[in-house]
Amino acid sequence: MQTQLAPQYQGTPEGQEAEAILRKCVHCGFCTATCPTYQILGDELDGPRGRIYLIKQVLEGAAPTRATQEHLDRCLTCRNCESTCPSGVQYGHLVDIGRKIVEEQVPRPLGERATRWALKEGLPSPLFGPAMAVGRAVRGLLPERLREKVPPQQDAGAWPTRTHARKVLMLAGCVQPAMAPNINAATARVLDAAGIQTVVAAKAGCCGAVKFHLNDQDGGKAEMRANIDAWWPHVESGEVEAIVMNASGCGVTVKEYGHILRGDPQYAEKAARISALTRDLSELLPDLVEPLRARVKPAAAPFAYHPPCTLQHGQKLRGGVERHMQALGFTLRTARTESHLCCGSAGTYSVLNPVLSHQLRDRKLGALGEAFADAPPAAILSANMGCITHLQSGTGLPVKHWVEVLDEALA
Repeated sequence: MQTQLAPQYQGTPEGQEAEAILRKCVHCGFCTATCPTYQILGDELDGPRGRIYLIKQVLEGAAPTRATQEHLDRCLTCRNCESTCPSGVQYGHLVDIGRKIVEEQVPRPLGERATRWALKEGLPSPLFGPAMAVGRAVRGLLPERLREKVPPQQDAGAWPTRTHARKVLMLAGCVQPAMAPNINAATARVLDAAGIQTVVAAKAGCCGAVKFHLNDQDGGKAEMRANIDAWWPHVESGEVEAIVMNASGCGVTVKEYGHILRGDPQYAEKAARISALTRDLSELLPDLVEPLRARVKPAAAPFAYHPPCTLQHGQKLRGGVERHMQALGFTLRTARTESHLCCGSAGTYSVLNPVLSHQLRDRKLGALGEAFADAPPAAILSANMGCITHLQSGTGLPVKHWVEVLDEALA
């Protein structure tokens, strides 16, 4: 796809990157067939091809409108279209560029600005934990759509105290310690059982995704630099062999630090090394199977499994969780149809676009249910905090991280 950038975008890093991405696009429309919002709304402008056209218009100098902004807002950034695209178009990077430009030119209503500010400042804040505790105390009085974002109190259990020669860093995350602390503790226990010590850098915080994808890209980059600073002594000394992510949304972001900060003279080299060291927890599973095989007593009942978009489309990791959990004696079934589609969580999307988000959630739960027509699964498993909380709001079945099930099965 050829484009002639408007003068204000010529020579800028964003303009050059967008032009390179657009050049790959052949406008074939394969992406439209796998876009969740297009499947629900049936509007070309609510699919990747239409949104690419809107971004191209803006880059060529057309004035964006409120409608342009809404069509870009409705994108989940699930990156399913990237898995489908035969030309390798990096749509996720392009939509970040387009949204930022449109945000600068199209004012939002006061209510939207307030909600977005609260999300980007509140979720990564140290006050999120106390706020979650207050929410739990009055959970029964909250409106349904707020109550579903406040999971019941969870006992995380004990953190392992043994030391091992093999060490990995782990990002605790911004909301996960308050909403589901057992995920981090279970990760540390499972790795400990396999002879790997989990190290958490105290000053590492939000991965930067919340602010970055809410168009506060400078704020997101500041959080990325802070994490690099927190991790760097452990990395530079060679103390750790990897940086492990048990939330795939954080994982896909940290794996892109090198790309996002490539123009930063102080952090580009460090960011590239951090990205190269980053592994989703599932990527460690091959190393865990043999050490854990004799210690695991797997549940007899099968589990439903929803692979998050940030894992299968963002990080291009598919089938590893199911395959290696099977090697440990577990049975995980994905949906027979639509296992590639987003559940509707998508970071802050479920708050900002609740109607579409709930439609996608119910569609995902229905597809998972069809895989268990004989008897319901023991639980629904996933690999991202947002997916887990969102799916739990629509089902009476327990929804967990797969590492929690593995932790429970350790003898």
